[in-house]
Amino acid sequence: MHVISYRRLREYARSHNDCNEPLDNWYKVASKANWSNLIEVQCVFPTAETVGNFTVFNIKGNQYRLIVSIDYQRQLIYIKYVLTHAEYDKEYWKNDPYF
Repeated sequence: MHVISYRRLREYARSHNDCNEPLDNWYKVASKANWSNLIEVQCVFPTAETVGNFTVFNIKGNQYRLIVSIDYQRQLIYIKYVLTHAEYDKEYWKNDPYF
């Protein structure tokens, strides 16, 4: 999978140092993956789930949420949001027109 954009993960990790390693690990696994559906994603990340048009990953024991859009046919992952669990619960991100 090609992850767009790793830069967003790095920027977030700069202001949230405790999630740098977990986000980096997620990126390493996802960028080497060849997923064709959510079930294959869940074989590697069992807590991944679909919410609307997005796939949500729990990061660092559910302290953070990584929200992505996955195009399985093109093998692309678009990073949409990285949020703390509290920010995720506010659901403001669900106003995204692609939700």
